[in-house]
Amino acid sequence: MMPYETESDLPQSVREHLPRHAQEIYRKAFNNAWKQYADPKKRRGRDSREETAHKVAWGAVERVYAKDQASRWRRKGQ
Repeated sequence: MMPYETESDLPQSVREHLPRHAQEIYRKAFNNAWKQYADPKKRRGRDSREETAHKVAWGAVERVYAKDQASRWRRKGQ
């Protein structure tokens, strides 16, 4: 199942809440982290490979996007 080939493969919660560009960021960051953290020794704590990749992906999204007052994800600076 992992990594994600397209944005339509992402978890439903990601697809429903993030704009398309943010989904692209999420997918690319997840896939890179999936490769980078294959070795458990490279991960912090006891997180699984999947948990680590999701955390990295959300971090990548949050560098570019933030939730507005209505809890919608918007690109920062707009």
